[in-house]
Amino acid sequence: MDLLDTLEAMPVRQQMLPGGALLRYREAGSKAAGAPVLVLLHGIGSGSASWVRQLVAADGGAQRVLAWDAPGYADSSGIMAHSPSSADYAARFWLWMDALEVDTVHLVGHSLGCIMAAGALRAQPARVQRLCLLAPAQGYGTGTAEQRAKMCQERLGTFTRLGASGMAALRAPALLTPSASSGELDLATLMMSRLNLDGYTKATHLLANAVIANDLVGATCPITVACGDQDTVTPPKACQALADKLQAPYVNLPQAGHLCAVQAWTQVNQLLGLGSV
Repeated sequence: MDLLDTLEAMPVRQQMLPGGALLRYREAGSKAAGAPVLVLLHGIGSGSASWVRQLVAADGGAQRVLAWDAPGYADSSGIMAHSPSSADYAARFWLWMDALEVDTVHLVGHSLGCIMAAGALRAQPARVQRLCLLAPAQGYGTGTAEQRAKMCQERLGTFTRLGASGMAALRAPALLTPSASSGELDLATLMMSRLNLDGYTKATHLLANAVIANDLVGATCPITVACGDQDTVTPPKACQALADKLQAPYVNLPQAGHLCAVQAWTQVNQLLGLGSV
């Protein structure tokens, strides 16, 4: 079964939250009471589908694995704020965890999802047992207002001009290396083609204004940073610098681009304590 067939066979779930918001997610792994909970937060151009290889690997394992579609993605209700912060996404995240009666989590972010994960850690540090940052986006918040506005205009201009499908055709290949399989490229393209403008716009504003290190200052849980050695979106040098700043271990993922959980799934699964696919 190829990646898209695997994805289509995988059920999705929905959780109503206090205040009427809806959260869409995928779940796999242990159903045992008290099982450790591993939560996966995707990047700006994807969705819960980006974790398909981790969800498959969770079957038969000891961890309960949850992968959300972030607010404004798929059927998940968007954030109300025009220009949301990591705290806004963190508040939605913990409402979701409370609704599922999950106390503590092992938290994983990819790219922009790392900014969301860092916000969740800052909001409720006692509930995060460990944090793994895969190809972390670090935010443009240290830039000038003009630089941040330009980044937003370029990203959103591409979406407005080409639509989600056109943007996917243009940008999805850059998330992988030239050696990626056709199934991996199809998955990357499908995920980006399903973006909606409101969710992507607010995620873009989050990226523009965030400084991930600000949310991680003083963190006491174990943190690991990992990146594909051929990542051109969040280059290894920048990810290594973040790890050094946090005094955290850095893991190199060989022959992988930005979508490292898709392309370097064997190493990522080992890092997260998941079984083989």
